Amino acid sequence: MRSQFVTYLLEQLAALGDVGAKSMFGGWGIYHEGRMFALVADDTLYFKVDDSSRADFERENLRPFRYEKTAQEVVVMSYYQPPAGAIDDRELLCAWARKGIEAAGRAAEKKRAKPKRRK
Repeated sequence: MRSQFVTYLLEQLAALGDVGAKSMFGGWGIYHEGRMFALVADDTLYFKVDDSSRADFERENLRPFRYEKTAQEVVVMSYYQPPAGAIDDRELLCAWARKGIEAAGRAAEKKRAKPKRRK
């Protein structure tokens, strides 16, 4: 069952079109047209970033998603929080979400263009 927060986010992001959520690893993946562009962990939203968009998030001092892999190792992923006020501002949230959607699209293109390895 979806959390109220995830349901609220999907309502806020509805203007983007085909947006949905799938449960994963105790959190949620947020998808646009089948591509994951955001994740929710502990009721915190993070959008996918890449080299083209990371500076936009860092310029706003936004935090990346991190988790402890082991007691000595913290993994920092390429997903960043949107600005605090964006969650309740549908237009602003969608503007930041588009950055995640675009990053997910570029990642898919890069993956498709990569030559397949022979076995």
